[in-house]
Amino acid sequence: MTAVQTTAATRDALGPTLVRLQQSGAVDLVVVDADLGKSTTSRKFKDVYPERFFTFGVAEQNMISAAGGFASLGYTVFASSFAVFVEHAFDQLRMSIAQPRLNVKVVASHGGVSTGEDGASAQSIEDIALFSSLPTFKVGVPADVVEAEAMIEAAAKDSGPWYIRTGRPKIPVLYTDGPRYQIGKADTLREGGDLTIVACGLLVERALRAADVLAAEGVSARVLNMATIRPLDVDALEAAARETGAIVVAEEHLVHTGLGAMVAQALATRHPVPMEFVGIPDRYGESGTWDQVLEIMGLTSQGVADAARKVMARKRR
Repeated sequence: MTAVQTTAATRDALGPTLVRLQQSGAVDLVVVDADLGKSTTSRKFKDVYPERFFTFGVAEQNMISAAGGFASLGYTVFASSFAVFVEHAFDQLRMSIAQPRLNVKVVASHGGVSTGEDGASAQSIEDIALFSSLPTFKVGVPADVVEAEAMIEAAAKDSGPWYIRTGRPKIPVLYTDGPRYQIGKADTLREGGDLTIVACGLLVERALRAADVLAAEGVSARVLNMATIRPLDVDALEAAARETGAIVVAEEHLVHTGLGAMVAQALATRHPVPMEFVGIPDRYGESGTWDQVLEIMGLTSQGVADAARKVMARKRR
């Protein structure tokens, strides 16, 4: 596993993990790239296995079509680019990967608005919705680099299509004792009885900080890391709703189509409770440092704590 650091970008997990998996003989890999392997870190695989690495330039549709071709020959294929550019290939993803259930794993970096200075055109805020709309895809958003490595390994050993969103900024490492990732299972990072905060990606660490603030106010918040978006851990959500009576969902994605929407749909049929949502409102992003853009969008520990106070007020009525 990756040596634990204080902070690291989740994108840093891809290349080293693929090298390790190929060296172990656990999988028979081919890696395809669309001219961004240095940024996604897939280029580190090329340095060791150049004969298994294929770059297609600025042509994401061709990359995905080729990935399907390699997978049809029996390889486990990893395709990487920036999340916003992978969206260009939605038709190929649907027809060439999802429908035939091919063994292609898309690992897209620079997801969300935390690409910062690159601006709105480079900020993918729709990707979770797009990939979750494909029936055969599993979808994941790791909370730190340790979980990213574990998720990539789990995807490599799992059959069928995957989408994993990784990020550009260096964020705190939460799993300093090693990964606990399991496909389709939420990880309880903090117990609590008054409400539950369900988060993914870089919002997990902010949810934990919000829980500290709430604890000082006498509010006990459970924190669930929902790293797998599909399949969603509905049993953990139902238990949280029954046991705490209120839910806040925090994510770096459009609120009306992402994790929050899926959590609300699941609980509507299992155990409805008051809910609040922290995410990107109905707008595109803007240029600024990544933490500045998150502040503008309200994707902060304060934003999570404020949502928790709102939902607690509704719970008490």
